[in-house]
Amino acid sequence: MSGTTPTEQSSGSVLNRLFGWIDGSLLSLCLASLVVVVAGGLVQVSFGAFSMTIGEAWRAVFDPAVIFDPQVWQVFLLGGELPELGRQTLIVWNIRLPRVFVAVLVGANLAISGAIFQAVTRNELASPFILGVSSGAGLLILLTLVVFSGLAAYLPLLAALGGMFAFVLVYLIAWKNGTSPVRLVLAGVIVGTVFQSLQTGLFFFVDDIGVVQSAIAWTTGSLTGTDWEQVRMALPWSIIAVGLALGSSRQLNVLLLGEQTARSLGMSIEKVRFALSGVAVLAAAASIAVAGIVGFVGLVVPHLVRNVVGSDYKRLVVGCLFAGPALMVAADVGARLALNPIQLPVGVVTGLVGGPYFLYLMRKQQNIGEV
Repeated sequence: MSGTTPTEQSSGSVLNRLFGWIDGSLLSLCLASLVVVVAGGLVQVSFGAFSMTIGEAWRAVFDPAVIFDPQVWQVFLLGGELPELGRQTLIVWNIRLPRVFVAVLVGANLAISGAIFQAVTRNELASPFILGVSSGAGLLILLTLVVFSGLAAYLPLLAALGGMFAFVLVYLIAWKNGTSPVRLVLAGVIVGTVFQSLQTGLFFFVDDIGVVQSAIAWTTGSLTGTDWEQVRMALPWSIIAVGLALGSSRQLNVLLLGEQTARSLGMSIEKVRFALSGVAVLAAAASIAVAGIVGFVGLVVPHLVRNVVGSDYKRLVVGCLFAGPALMVAADVGARLALNPIQLPVGVVTGLVGGPYFLYLMRKQQNIGEV
């Protein structure tokens, strides 16, 4: 007689279908990334202009008056007037921790966006930047700061619109009875180069040094001054983008097989490619809107995760969801403490890490560039 009943066998089959794709390598990556995020977050809340000991900062993080009060969380997530809190708790939860939460959202969005673009273009060097998304956002940001300063209050929305405009322009340039990964990449390089040249030219028309500093912070990526407003701004779009990315894992896997195989399986290549690119743009725009242009996260993280968990996009997206925040939080800790009290833009740190890493890949692998 069998040791299991039909009901138990059925339950085991369902669980295997739901969670069978989770393996030890993915769990290890997620746990290691979570440790980095928590450790980096505790470091972030322990240092600042307001002096407090590490013990005081950590007690503020785990203050029951915040953790177990739904009213406080409602204010954090929806806005409003905070109830009375201790001074240290207020500083940690209202100033320092939001920066960590924004870093988590930005890292996850950029990593997932890069992973999708790498499948769409079948090129592991693809990222939100290769299709001109960041260049379009940066150009519209500079135009707003330099020419239309009265619209500065709408800067995040304008950044997202600039990224969307650049993506559509790239797609139109690449279209010739359909698109191809090569044409999309080349069109992205063209649009990115033109927009970056226009960004550089705009600096010659700026007289206010404050405007220049704000523009540099946006174009290099910075988390300085972020608060719950940025969390509220990015969170809904991040949830949508992550959900769509997870739901599209099968289509992403099929795209990696090549256009001929995908068509033989009944996939409408152009519709799927455009829709998935739209998801990637949404994720990147949510990041750019709150942190500016942060380089190399969308390049480095998907490649690292792919080396650990393989090319299955269900595992890859989940891995990016954890590894992206880990890299971003760690980079922000470095940006904040490396030259303390001077705070570097986090994009400088990610560039210093990402540039040498891809130089190493280029020297080590002969077939770099193809997923």
